Amino acid sequence: MCKKLNMRSLKISKKTKKAWRKHIDLSDVDNYLENVRLDERLGLPFAERKDSELYTLETPNLRGTHAVSSKAKNRLELKKKVPKCFSLLGSDSLISDPIAKRNRVKQPEERKNPITRRLEQERLISGRLKLKEKLALKNRAIANEKRKNRPKRGDFTTDIWSNEPSTNLSYINKEWMTTDTIRHTLTHLGLKKRKLPSSVGQKPSLLPPIEIPHPGLSYNPSFNDHQCLLRDIANKELALMKEEAHLDRVTTKMFQKVSLEQRDQKIMEELSEGLPSISQNSKEETVSLNNEDSASLTKVCSQSLRKTKKQKRKQKEQKELSKQLKERKIEKKKITDIYRLKHIKMSLDASDKKKDMLQKKRAQKKVKKCFEPKTLSKVKFIPLESDFKLGEELTGSLRNSEPSSNILKDRFKSLQQRNILAPGNKVLKLNKARVKRFIKPDHKILF
Repeated sequence: MCKKLNMRSLKISKKTKKAWRKHIDLSDVDNYLENVRLDERLGLPFAERKDSELYTLETPNLRGTHAVSSKAKNRLELKKKVPKCFSLLGSDSLISDPIAKRNRVKQPEERKNPITRRLEQERLISGRLKLKEKLALKNRAIANEKRKNRPKRGDFTTDIWSNEPSTNLSYINKEWMTTDTIRHTLTHLGLKKRKLPSSVGQKPSLLPPIEIPHPGLSYNPSFNDHQCLLRDIANKELALMKEEAHLDRVTTKMFQKVSLEQRDQKIMEELSEGLPSISQNSKEETVSLNNEDSASLTKVCSQSLRKTKKQKRKQKEQKELSKQLKERKIEKKKITDIYRLKHIKMSLDASDKKKDMLQKKRAQKKVKKCFEPKTLSKVKFIPLESDFKLGEELTGSLRNSEPSSNILKDRFKSLQQRNILAPGNKVLKLNKARVKRFIKPDHKILF
């Protein structure tokens, strides 16, 4: 009241909402509204609630214990309850919707006039469909058929490489179409036959992953096996020595050692080889002049002398004679070939035998290549040196024998030999690009 009097004495304008809210105390109204909202969220206060809402009555069983619910009853109660996943969608508050009657957008079927709705139903029952409805039914049937024929996820019962396209290709006229046109048409229709790549399902090499070692490599081998192993290794070493000696003979020993003066003299002789001397130059000039004079005379003579009609006729007759002779030779060769049929047949049989022999050789070479390492990189594959022990190094027991090879290195070389890994060298230093360094013109110091 005092505040109101003070406000009247001050004569504050309360024309607008802003001024009214600024100069009026609404704390009691706000407190009352907060209490109402709290009651609406949590429900009615305990003083106003009924006893049935606050307390529950426990009915004892015949045996004196609490009533036990059956499984079927529990399942029904669970079915009636709202699932937890859907409970989050609902509101937790008990506040009712302030707008009791809301505007609802009607569906197209509801907005239709009942008379038009009845007429449409009669038209559908009688089977009089529009073009749009017919197309919709057709597309729906195609979609349902595709959905039925679609394979399930993880079901790989069909082989896409072997099955032929089921579409009928009778409408494609292949009589006037070339092979390129047919291939183009099938590609764009999605009917092109898929070809299985040749490398699929093939091993990179026919060599076994683990080769059986020589019996002479055992820690306690027989005398014959050990001697056979040593003989094989000695033969390999002799072959290598022979190859090195051959390379040394055809390269280093082929050239003689000469002094620097002799080398320069030989170079000069080789460079001046074929150059003419002064006397030869003068002779050649005179010969060339004589040739030019004779050529000019023959040119003048040829221009003055022309062929007569008789010469032309004779030339024509000679051409016809040569033509007739060629034809006679061809006919004679045909007659002689009839008598040479036996020799021709023998030559054809010999060529067929030669072809068969070459085919067998190629097949053997192809099989041999399957057991050899391929060139997968610029580095050539170098196999491991064969492991062996001399007779003095054999102990006869596995406990006293020493390991002579590395298993990791052996497996690595096996992968390279079977074309799984490309052979390479150890990279000790990276090949960095050379940086070109120069001094800027304004940084140069001129003395």
